[in-house]
Amino acid sequence: MNTKTADVIASGIDIDIDESTSSDDGTGRQNLRQLIQLRWIAVLGQVITILITQVSFDIPLPLTYMLTVVAGLILFNLCSLLRLRIPAAVRQTELFLVLLVDVIALTFQLYLSGGTTNPFIFLFLLQVALAAVLLKPLSTWIVVLLTACAFAGLGLVSRALHIPINPHEGLASPFVLGMLICFVLNAILLVIFITRITHNLRSRDARLATMRQRAVEEEHIVRMGLLASGAAHELGTPLATLDIILGDWAHIEPFRDNPELAQEVQEMQAQVKRCKAIVSGILMSAGEARGEALVEISVRVFLDTLVTQWRSSRQASRMMYENYFAGDVRIISDLALKQMICNVLDNALEASPRGQRLEVTREQENLVLSITDVGPGFTPTMLQRLGKPYQSSKGRPGGGLGLFLSLNVARTLGGSLVASNLPSGGACVTIRLPLSALTREETRNDV
Repeated sequence: MNTKTADVIASGIDIDIDESTSSDDGTGRQNLRQLIQLRWIAVLGQVITILITQVSFDIPLPLTYMLTVVAGLILFNLCSLLRLRIPAAVRQTELFLVLLVDVIALTFQLYLSGGTTNPFIFLFLLQVALAAVLLKPLSTWIVVLLTACAFAGLGLVSRALHIPINPHEGLASPFVLGMLICFVLNAILLVIFITRITHNLRSRDARLATMRQRAVEEEHIVRMGLLASGAAHELGTPLATLDIILGDWAHIEPFRDNPELAQEVQEMQAQVKRCKAIVSGILMSAGEARGEALVEISVRVFLDTLVTQWRSSRQASRMMYENYFAGDVRIISDLALKQMICNVLDNALEASPRGQRLEVTREQENLVLSITDVGPGFTPTMLQRLGKPYQSSKGRPGGGLGLFLSLNVARTLGGSLVASNLPSGGACVTIRLPLSALTREETRNDV
């Protein structure tokens, strides 16, 4: 059985948004992929612009040098695609260097085609906008400084571009037409790519929020586990004392000769033994003793035994049990798994003493348990806050921990727990667990 989650919780969980966070969760790779797509568009746009300028407007350009820069961008993009195949995280430094290459390439192209007199000079703003979204403040300001220096340098040194400005001619002027194309290109690319990058960042933030919430819930479970193990230690002595006293009472004349009193003493002894078994289970689970003597059992036998014990201890003879599990898969009889199922059955019994139903099925490599009742069902608030502690309709202090603990056990095993209301009345809780998480590692290939 997998105990890594408990080990992580016990050692403490600390989630920070740092340079590696955006990479480890895939956001850095997604952003690099967006920049690669942007660079392909830039390459295509540069080739088209060079051809139109050279052919349609008959403006001479240093084609050899400009196409060399385009070839360099193509080669760099191919290298970036190879980088995506490497599983290592894409960090902020890499994104900064990628943007720096784009700024340098754009600067060379503008130097070869008129410098500040080139209407496409304002493509520098696109690089600044991408840096503001992708990079940390310090890196963003470095990009701002570099683009400003490049702009100033192009104003001082550049190859002359013989293009008539003539702004009074409107769109008939190549310069004005180039500015319009530059504006439209900037606007479209900003909308498309910043929207995508923002979506990536929001997805990352949502995953981090889920991780934080999960850490808080699991920390709450650890605290409850520590309290439970402490209480179990404290309860051991008084329960043992009660067991001895009841054993003595069973042999005392007033109880031995009175059948009714003798039956009550036997019932109390049975309940004390049940309490001692629960306490022993808590201590054994807390001490990881179960890892030394794991019991392997088939799914059908495990559930049949669990249902029989649950029925006898709760006197729940009205619970219907239907086991349609196909095949005979051997799993580990684990205390946490038993408690999870019993918690859900207990909730169904309390909500619907008239009857409950447990149906067991197999969906591919998953064990599916459907527990239904004919009670009042879940309130909308409880369904929305399923899995939160102390969400209960019973109205007693400390209630609502059963589903909370069961849901977290299911998550630890890689499964799920879903609650819903039935159209005909009553509630349904469906537990779905992967069989691979319930078996020994050496027997998983046989499942």
